[in-house]
Amino acid sequence: MNGAQAVLESLKKEGVDVVFGYPGGAVLTLYDAVYQMNFPHVLTRHEQGAVHAADGYARATGKVGVVFATSGPGAGNLITGIATANIDSIPLVCITGQVANPYIGKDSFQEADIVGITTPITKHNYLVKDVHDLPRVLKEAFFIARTGRPGPVVIDVAKDVFDTKFDYKYPEDVALKGYMGDYPTDEQRIDEVVKLLDAAEQPLIFVGGGVTLSDTSELVRKLQSGLGAPAVSTLMGLGCLAAGTEGYLGFAGMHGAYASNMAIQQCDLLLCLGMRFSDRVTGKVAEFAPHAKIVHFEIDAAEVNKNVPADLCVPGDLRASLPLLLQKLEASPTDYREQFQSWLRHVTALADAHPFTYEPATSADDVIRPEALIAKVSELAADDTIAVTDVGQHQMWAAQFYEAKRPRHFLTSGGLGTMGFGLPAALGAKVGKPDQPVFLFTGDGSIMMNCQEFATLADNDIDVKVIVVHNFILGMVGQWQRLFYNHHYAQSELKGKTDFVKLAEAMGCKGYRLTKAGELDTLLPDILKEKGTTLIDVYVPEEEDVLPMVPGGKRLDQMVLGKGAKK
Repeated sequence: MNGAQAVLESLKKEGVDVVFGYPGGAVLTLYDAVYQMNFPHVLTRHEQGAVHAADGYARATGKVGVVFATSGPGAGNLITGIATANIDSIPLVCITGQVANPYIGKDSFQEADIVGITTPITKHNYLVKDVHDLPRVLKEAFFIARTGRPGPVVIDVAKDVFDTKFDYKYPEDVALKGYMGDYPTDEQRIDEVVKLLDAAEQPLIFVGGGVTLSDTSELVRKLQSGLGAPAVSTLMGLGCLAAGTEGYLGFAGMHGAYASNMAIQQCDLLLCLGMRFSDRVTGKVAEFAPHAKIVHFEIDAAEVNKNVPADLCVPGDLRASLPLLLQKLEASPTDYREQFQSWLRHVTALADAHPFTYEPATSADDVIRPEALIAKVSELAADDTIAVTDVGQHQMWAAQFYEAKRPRHFLTSGGLGTMGFGLPAALGAKVGKPDQPVFLFTGDGSIMMNCQEFATLADNDIDVKVIVVHNFILGMVGQWQRLFYNHHYAQSELKGKTDFVKLAEAMGCKGYRLTKAGELDTLLPDILKEKGTTLIDVYVPEEEDVLPMVPGGKRLDQMVLGKGAKK
């Protein structure tokens, strides 16, 4: 077979059931193989849409997302999506075409050094110039992408490699120097964790995105319940502990829950599970968790002591370390639930006294509050609904007011904060989980960045409900301009002539508009039951801030509280 056919045969062997992509000159042979072999493929309307769709698919399913793109501008359009996946540790394999071997390095038509460009934003990458290397490279790429701390891998393939015939054989094993993909835990470190828990009075479990990625949320739920200790999460950890669980305080950080941030600042032991201490989580690093012994369960040694020094690191995979910890805690004579009971009552009281709040609409103004909108959607959503967000104020309101109950059911661009992520990611999530509802929360800024994917959704009969939180401004930019730049809305207002309802309808989707608070009860429930992709354009006030908020450089307990909240 030729190299193109070998790529598709290899994908089959890796269990790939769909590819997202966009054809072009350097990958025409690959696409001819897609045609001849009838390989499942979703044609997006932009390469950035393809990579975000593969990302959303991977986040929702836990499988490796796969994307195809041509050389030069095609591969270049993947960059933002690759960087998005890299910082959030999402497993992707991106197969890009390159100009033929004789033309590499000669500034040929549609040539770009995609390996050089993507080196800082991938877990690994390859340039394949010999067809005989192709099966080995593909085997290694999937192994690297899905093992350890997951991440994106780029395989750049010279055009003539796709055309060349050879005797194909897919390797059974992977042998990489310096990378085994196996991360055993250290039992002695687990014993030290138990000793710290025995001595603690006010422990706190901090759930990060690594719990989602390792599919260990059930183990974390057992840990939290068994200890009777409170828990918080990062943005990427939402859903690992179900909203409403006793002792779960919500997500922490810049726009996190009051009780979560206060618990971090007051605890004497912080068990951090698969998190990287992002600046959006820590606030002022030097005064983060000032009274706590910090235990960091982490698979990636590069993350240990990078942002916040740990008193104890537990290296390894959570799939190995958490069962061992649970085993030792069950064998311990200590009654942890009794030991931590007063602490749990204290932080629970903080959560009850300081919930996320907002001022409801009055009969005089009858406007739709964004928080009320998201709370209503959460109320109407089935437990298995996958919520996806773009980036901005609506993202934070969704994190605050949407009650995620399961892992892989709240998908968002955390580390890179990529506007335009949401629509194609929701598309990919629905392709990966076709039997589950998918709702997207987006803004009037974000939706325009990849709005062409409405055509992909319509043409493929993919059903996503798109809720546009429409405040006629780049919301988070405007909030910072209000707070720190004397209300100077420099190039952030979006008071143009675009009609989102007509935009959706022009691409084959349905569109509705809500402008009054009462419509959340009278119209929204039926709209969410519509079949097929539906855009719901919801007008909300422009000058509405996401609160609480920890200003830059401040401690987590130096929060600007929301309306109606108490200090």
